[in-house]
Amino acid sequence: MKIAIVGLGLIGGSLAKAIKKNTDDTVYGIDVSDTTVAAALSEEAVDYPIELDRLDICDIVIVALHPQETIDFILENKNRFKKNGIVIDCCGVKQAIVDAVEKPLEDAGVRFIGCHPMAGREFSGFAYSLDNLFEKASFIMTPTDNSKMSAVKEVSAFAYKIGFAKCVVSSPAEHDEIIAFTSQLAHVVSSAYIKSPTLDKKSGFSAGSFKDLTRVAKLNADMWTTLFMMNSGALTNELDHIIKELTAYRDCISQGDREKLHELLSEGTRLKEKANMMY
Repeated sequence: MKIAIVGLGLIGGSLAKAIKKNTDDTVYGIDVSDTTVAAALSEEAVDYPIELDRLDICDIVIVALHPQETIDFILENKNRFKKNGIVIDCCGVKQAIVDAVEKPLEDAGVRFIGCHPMAGREFSGFAYSLDNLFEKASFIMTPTDNSKMSAVKEVSAFAYKIGFAKCVVSSPAEHDEIIAFTSQLAHVVSSAYIKSPTLDKKSGFSAGSFKDLTRVAKLNADMWTTLFMMNSGALTNELDHIIKELTAYRDCISQGDREKLHELLSEGTRLKEKANMMY
């Protein structure tokens, strides 16, 4: 196959490297930075650069840009993609992306599947991309009633071929509801947690717990602001829930209710053990 990757950052670069490592497919790369394209070529993550007017030679086009840039790129180039070819995105929200691009691509004779490779690092950019980033990771696909099953099957086979451990099929709405809890809420909590005035006194007092809880506080504010706003309903619901739970803990501690506090902590342990069994 001929595959184009638009955006050679952490995710796009890692996808390129995974494809080259695990397949004989030809990989074309596009990035706003000529330096990044040159780096990808020198590391043999991509075989060739490609101009926009040649996208129609590619069987699959993977758009690995930030959410709004993804929408803009797809709409601006909808008539350049290969007829009956496949376009997928990599964004962490799905409903907004699918709503914006699915119908225009369908009208242009292009098959589209909203996707979300569930992997990442606290660093960004091609320099941090890895050919094994997606090993043991899930690849989420969010087809709709309008999606072609042929595209779902082809994209699923492609994901397994390049190293993903599991393909998960969800609706765009369900994806956004769940991802608000499993990913977005964690980033908000981490960002808020690290703002404690006690932070300046932590030297010599922090260990694994601090590192675990603050790891994702280092984020790309431009991208995550857009992700949060595009999924504001589901994320607000999760924030309301955690505020309620935190309030219960605070009240027990401030009021000296040892029995209730023990109950809350035990419940948390039980749910964590249950989550480990489900993973």
